[in-house]
Amino acid sequence: MTSSSTPGLARFNTLADDEATTVLHEVCASAAWGRAILSRRPYATTEALLLASDAATAALPPKELADAMAGHPPIGRPKPGDPASSREQRGMAGATEELKAEMLELNLAYQKRFGHVFLICATGATGEQMRDAVKSRIGNSPEQERGIVRTELGKINRIRLTRLATEGE
Repeated sequence: MTSSSTPGLARFNTLADDEATTVLHEVCASAAWGRAILSRRPYATTEALLLASDAATAALPPKELADAMAGHPPIGRPKPGDPASSREQRGMAGATEELKAEMLELNLAYQKRFGHVFLICATGATGEQMRDAVKSRIGNSPEQERGIVRTELGKINRIRLTRLATEGE
């Protein structure tokens, strides 16, 4: 990762707190995560921002982790008008109708079992890889799945923050 400040990071560091809060909410829906990132500004490097995100994600209590997950749409159904959601779920865009129907069924079964959306860092994954992931994870214990979800959330946050920090390059 870059060792100096990037144009996007410099802009983020100078945003008013309310504007930065709005930007951070688009990265992660947990208010506690956003406050943790905001409290450590300014960031000298993108890597420092990513490390702060990792620490904030690891420290999320269960309610805040649930809030973060609630900000993510089901795989195969990106939020309308949300370019990040569409970009991240691009692997499902060309999926067959059969695969889309299977993902809908799997998403519902997963949500029934765990009480929250199936969360995976979908960037770069094919529809088949996402399907296989939900199939393999649905048998996990709730404790195992919470750990995996936290890891996946951390990956998503890193991708989104990197994009934020490098905008304008």
